[in-house]
Order: sequence, then C-alpha cells, then structure tokens
Amino acid sequence: MDMIIIAPHIRLPWNFVTMSYVRSGGKGGQNVNKVSTKVEFFVDLSGLLCSARVKTRILSKLSGRMDSAGLIRISAQESRSQWQNRQTAERKLIAMVADAAVEEKERIATKATRSSRIRRVEAKKIDGKRKSMRRKPGLAADE
Repeated sequence: MDMIIIAPHIRLPWNFVTMSYVRSGGKGGQNVNKVSTKVEFFVDLSGLLCSARVKTRILSKLSGRMDSAGLIRISAQESRSQWQNRQTAERKLIAMVADAAVEEKERIATKATRSSRIRRVEAKKIDGKRKSMRRKPGLAADE
C-alpha cells in the first residue's frame, strides 16, 4: 500500500502524505477524552505521478486550499473509529484530486433564437401593461 491510486493515470506515493491523529470533539462520550480518533492528512501534491499538464491543472485548481508550505490539510472526525476516519480522509483526498484533474469543457457562446426573443419582448409588453394599470389615472404620460 505504497501508492494512493486517484485515477488510472494519477497516483500519489504515501510518503507525500503526513498523517496525524488528534482528539476530536463530538459524539463518543468518555471515549472522546481518551482516544485520538480525528485524522489529519497533510498532503504535498508536488509528488503526484501524472502528466505535467494534469499536474499543473490540479495544482492551479487546488492552490486556494494550500498553506504557505504548499500542503493541503484534509481532516476527518465523523466516526468514533480512527480507522474509519482514516478511510474517510483518504476518500476525501481522492475525490478532491480527481475533481481537480477533470478538464472543464470550453463554453460555446450561443445566440437566443428568434422565437425566444419575440417571446421575451411579448412578456415585457404584458408586464409593462400590468404596471401601467397600477398608476393613478392622472400620471399616465406614455399613452
């Protein structure tokens, strides 16, 4: 288990992930005060094994989540079990990097159809009539 497989072409060696276990709040009763179940991953994405293009895309999309050292912090404390929290944090990491790796489609600008423009103008005319009916009789200067 020396690699995190994010996608078939994206992998991250475990030595670029630092794990720490701390006490978490929330449910668990007395267990919360005794056992360090919260898991924190500190991930250095510079160690990603993928193409340079994909790596650049991932680093630019996740740059807002990085600290000054270039690490991303992922924590999980949903469960009372340290092992389940570790699995949850790993799933969060995989989902985050996989989402950042997806190339966004370029938007193709389109024009409104002629019939939609006509419908819009007709709707505006109806709204204008409705609003003009709200005016006091002496103020109607448009007609």
